[in-house]
Order: sequence, then C-alpha cells, then structure tokens
Amino acid sequence: MNTFGEDLLQSLNEALAHAKGEGPAVLHAPITPREVRKQVKLTQAQMAPLMGMSLSGYRKWEQGTRRVSGPAATLLRVIQKEPEAVRRALSSS
Repeated sequence: MNTFGEDLLQSLNEALAHAKGEGPAVLHAPITPREVRKQVKLTQAQMAPLMGMSLSGYRKWEQGTRRVSGPAATLLRVIQKEPEAVRRALSSS
C-alpha cells in the first residue's frame, strides 16, 4: 500500500478510536479572532499581517464567512499570549 493509503487508514482508525472515547485526541476550545484582536488591542489592519494573510481574508474570519483552521487557531493562541514574540519572529533581521 502506498503512503497515502496508509495515512488514510491511520487517520480513519484514529477517528474511530476518538468516536469511541479512546486514544490521545487533543481538543482545543474554539477561538474567536475578533476577541483575540481586541484583547491585544490591535486593528484588523495590524492583525492581518501577524496572521500572514490579507486584510480582506482576516475580515472574513471576523465576519464568520471563513473558518479558522487548526494552524491558524494555534497562531491566534500564541498572539493572544505573546503578541510581541510573533512580531519579533516576523520582523526582518
């Protein structure tokens, strides 16, 4: 079986285990981009570059027309706790 097929079977087995209440599933509480942005006192125009996206794309999150993906939700959590760390990481050396 190829790698894709093996990965697919593994993910299905993990989903089944999760549905049965077994396994090491990690669940995170939902995060709201607008709440994070307001908490760190940024405008949408300041927040979008920290997220690595366009202003219009970021606005779609706040309007609810786009969903926040897993990696983006993680970055939002980092910004929520350490906004200056993200700024330092993104600044040019």
